[in-house]
Amino acid sequence: MTSLGHAALVSGTIATGLVAGIFVAFWTSIMPGLAKTDDATFVHAMQEMNTAILNPVFLVLFVLPAPALGVAVFTGPSRAWVIAALVLYLVCFAITSAGNVPLNDELMEVDPSAGASVVEAGREAFEATWNRLHVIRTLAVVASFGCCVGAAMTR
Repeated sequence: MTSLGHAALVSGTIATGLVAGIFVAFWTSIMPGLAKTDDATFVHAMQEMNTAILNPVFLVLFVLPAPALGVAVFTGPSRAWVIAALVLYLVCFAITSAGNVPLNDELMEVDPSAGASVVEAGREAFEATWNRLHVIRTLAVVASFGCCVGAAMTR
């Protein structure tokens, strides 16, 4: 393994682990907590979180694993583990880009102070599908992190 391969694997592993942690927190606490709120609170809270998460720190953490693991595939240890980690991360990235983000964008158009039926419809169009996609992407990124650890442990 080259120094570049080591650095790529370490940075990819750390970023993948941090993204996995964020996603697990959403799956296990944030979304179940929001599920117990009324429609206007749910919509408003998700809108605020969707706005807050669009920051440079999260964007770097979310994008970093793909190029880092891509470099590690060619310069790091245990190519099979790293390829698996990269593929799983790309699954997470694709689900987020093609599924969760468009749903977030649609929810941003709902006015939480609109009539109850409008807000309820906005939540219904969002919540179940977003949660289902979120669970799948969370499992993918957790598995990716596990593969990163597997690669790091292989000599």
